[in-house]
Amino acid sequence: MLLRLDNVQTYYGNIQALKGIHIHISEGEIVTLIGANGAGKSTTLMSISGITPPREGKIFFMDREIHNLTPDAIVSLGISQVPEGRHIFPELTVMENLQMGAFLRTDSKETKDDLEYIFELFPILTQRRNQAGGTLSGGEQQMLAISRALMARPRLLLLDEPSLGLAPLVVKQIFEIIRKINFTHNTTVFLVEQNANLALQLADRGYVMENGNIVLEDSSGNLLSNDNVRKAYLGI
Repeated sequence: MLLRLDNVQTYYGNIQALKGIHIHISEGEIVTLIGANGAGKSTTLMSISGITPPREGKIFFMDREIHNLTPDAIVSLGISQVPEGRHIFPELTVMENLQMGAFLRTDSKETKDDLEYIFELFPILTQRRNQAGGTLSGGEQQMLAISRALMARPRLLLLDEPSLGLAPLVVKQIFEIIRKINFTHNTTVFLVEQNANLALQLADRGYVMENGNIVLEDSSGNLLSNDNVRKAYLGI
């Protein structure tokens, strides 16, 4: 088991956002977490990455407890997050943003190889390498945010709403790249996504979250055919 959340309870002040959730992800999987706005999906990712650590419960990564570690320590273990809204460094160039992603690394040759891999995945970033991140289109910024996370060479990639605000054709391209990242590098992906139909088509398994609780877990195929999921999240 690559990642395991046991009875994770996370609060914002006195407001409980996660109410004892259990999630497990095996190496090489793509797993998605779907649910309405405010259900606790982003909080789940932020609890894993140490930005909003849980008040109760435990999080294990490769059988090591990580819920008490700092975000930089969690990144160094092999977890990278692409946050909702991308949050690239707008004043820095594309190249400088990518270098920030590799900030904790000391393996210069492998870092260079990963940079070449990024430019193969996203050729447009090669053309934009000396351009300020803030001048890129929304789709290009999402590509840069994913690339910056990949420069840390994660074993687990956390993606928060990668389709948000993007045109359908760009979304299709981003999701094809996510599949390629998972397949070619065996990078495990945990995806939070409002577009439940697209997310379930991409993922191996899925969890459904409501009001801070996991209410359903199944294969993506079963969730796509589940009447309740279809009515609530697929608009069918």
